[in-house]
Amino acid sequence: MAYKDASQPVEARVADLLGRMTLDEKLAQMTVLRPSGEPLSLADQEVDVSYLNMVHGAGGILRVGLSRTSHEAAEAVNTIQRYLVTQTRLKIPAFIVDEALHGLMGKHATSFPQAIALASTWDPALIERVFTATAAEMRARGGTWALTPVLDLARDPRWGRTEETYGEDPYLASQMGSAAVRGLQGTGRVLATAKHFAAHGQPESGTNCGPGNFAEHELRSVFLEPFRAAIQDAGVGSVMASYNEIDGIPAHVNTWLLQKVLRREWGFDGIVTSDGAGILDLVRLHHVAENTADAARQALLAGIDFELDACFSAVKDQVLGGQLAEEHIDRAVAAILRQKFLLGLFEQPYSDPVEAEAVVGCTDHLSLALEAARKSIVLLKNDPLSDGSPLLPLAPDRLRRVAVIGPNAGVILQGGYSAEPSRGVSVLDGIRRFTGKQIEVLYAEGCRITEDGGGWQGWWQHEVRLPDPAEEAQRITEAVEVARQADVAILVLGENESVCREGWGAMHLGDRDSLDLPGQQEALIQAVVQTGTPTVLTLFNGRPLSIVWAEQHVPAILECWYLGQEGGTALAEALFGAINPGGRLPITFPRSVGQIPAYYYHKPSARRGYLFTENSPLFAFGHGLSYTTFEYSALHIEPGVIQIGMDVHITLTVSNTGSRAGDEVVQIYIRDCVSSVTRPVRELKAFRRLTLQPGESREVIFTLEPGAFALLNAEYEWVVEPGEFEIMVGGSLDSRLEARLQILASD
Repeated sequence: MAYKDASQPVEARVADLLGRMTLDEKLAQMTVLRPSGEPLSLADQEVDVSYLNMVHGAGGILRVGLSRTSHEAAEAVNTIQRYLVTQTRLKIPAFIVDEALHGLMGKHATSFPQAIALASTWDPALIERVFTATAAEMRARGGTWALTPVLDLARDPRWGRTEETYGEDPYLASQMGSAAVRGLQGTGRVLATAKHFAAHGQPESGTNCGPGNFAEHELRSVFLEPFRAAIQDAGVGSVMASYNEIDGIPAHVNTWLLQKVLRREWGFDGIVTSDGAGILDLVRLHHVAENTADAARQALLAGIDFELDACFSAVKDQVLGGQLAEEHIDRAVAAILRQKFLLGLFEQPYSDPVEAEAVVGCTDHLSLALEAARKSIVLLKNDPLSDGSPLLPLAPDRLRRVAVIGPNAGVILQGGYSAEPSRGVSVLDGIRRFTGKQIEVLYAEGCRITEDGGGWQGWWQHEVRLPDPAEEAQRITEAVEVARQADVAILVLGENESVCREGWGAMHLGDRDSLDLPGQQEALIQAVVQTGTPTVLTLFNGRPLSIVWAEQHVPAILECWYLGQEGGTALAEALFGAINPGGRLPITFPRSVGQIPAYYYHKPSARRGYLFTENSPLFAFGHGLSYTTFEYSALHIEPGVIQIGMDVHITLTVSNTGSRAGDEVVQIYIRDCVSSVTRPVRELKAFRRLTLQPGESREVIFTLEPGAFALLNAEYEWVVEPGEFEIMVGGSLDSRLEARLQILASD
């Protein structure tokens, strides 16, 4: 049989296998099964109920290793695959489908910083390495399909899934997302999934699954760009439809989105999968389908190939009755089989449990998790004290006691889509290990964010309870006493997995209508600052927070997001100067929820201002300070006048003018001075993270290809128009150097 011959072309194998399949076998390939959490055994007397329909095979099995050790997960996968390749007629192995947002979502797998933190590194090469390690851990345990990366643009931080994104900017998200895809897929490692397609990151009212009410021009020029890049630049093998609707059409039945744009315009030939219960939502949420069978038929016709639920079995009667042509089933199954052949599943469906134990959580991956945590930290503020020197980094030889205060100090926060790590370092533990016996470390909880205290389990819990106010007052009083005894107070505040998360239903909310610190944290900050003890604020959170009072009164602030299992070590190193923070914000921090949307690349007519308040953000996109200083010079644009279709070379020199080694992120923005359709006030088009030693200077060269200057015109064509462009260069939105470029019409 040709499909079993690995020397045959993939398309020949697909055609041969598809031609041998019955309708039941085809439908089985289009659906994922969800096993129970009990140890798997497919012996006749112990068959789990969820596997009874595997007589016809199975497209995929979801989260086999979520609550199993690496050895147990590999054995469970082997049990499943052995059944499929020995007990089913055509012997087709299944995808083992896993979540891998910031590392494999599996027991004892390496937990890297959350996606929004990884975006703060502005380091695509690091992201590729992180997801190469993630893919190695997945494949070692038997996983073959990763439901990541998230390419939504986070333009409303009330949305609890902001933490899952690479921020607000289409170019930054494209670079980071494509790097994640390359790391995951490599040479047949695992299948990556670009999600959620599309315009999911700015839902109406900021609540998950809300409509994305955007014009086609905004969709194409902004929201779709990270997906186009993942497909055309990185070759992603799977795309997931989003829960939302666009212009009245839910994404799961949006033929324009899934067929015209995705397949015909972009040439995508991979798998289009539903989101979990996305097809069922056509009935119960959107009310565009009468029943499950109707929803399944509509989704299939629109272009969905695979589902993370069990609705497609309902189309069998429609095919047998002649209401639905089997060719639509064949199209979907062909896409699924193609990816299974490309991954080599037919040749090697099994895992080695011993290898899984050796690879997952290995020393190299823990070192990489620490490196990623170090590079994710953003220094938001570092004002001088009365002696003229900045508060950070802290000098250990000048300190006797340090107070570590806050609800996030003693816990390990990973953010959503996490599981139980093999180890973890809290901020409190990290500081104690770093200081040893040299400094006395005092601790007070200060207050609580929620009664559950945070941690990965809180992401799953439906009910979220706020602490008792009287008990909170007592905790703050205790924290004040601890702060008074110390030479410096380190506040560890923010959010946890219970208050910033995916709100997947009315019984499980995760979005907020405020960007203020939850609970009594604001009162805690004020009480500690009023003691007169120099105070550092460190934030662990999944979304931008409107910390206006803290920005005005706390001398030093660090944004950490969720730093993963090694986060406590990384933050301690940053606080005491063993490392120099070099991260940059991938998203704007509004002053209040009233400034939303606050993304930087707004149109010229936006952001006119408000009465009685500042128009500027609290912290801008791209912002990040350092313990050293940098100087820009010798900007040169070559050539300064070009014709449409030519590349532009930008050369500049960056110098470390301080006394410490440090990282600078060089950012290149453009502005089209006059255009046929309105364009943003500035657009990020290139960036590079550099490490410079004290006194070191380095020449940096960027090449902007013609597409960097293109706009989507009124006819929805990407074109470069002649005219003048501003080129703005710096380490943030506040450009250090500027130049002009003239683009002439082609001869």
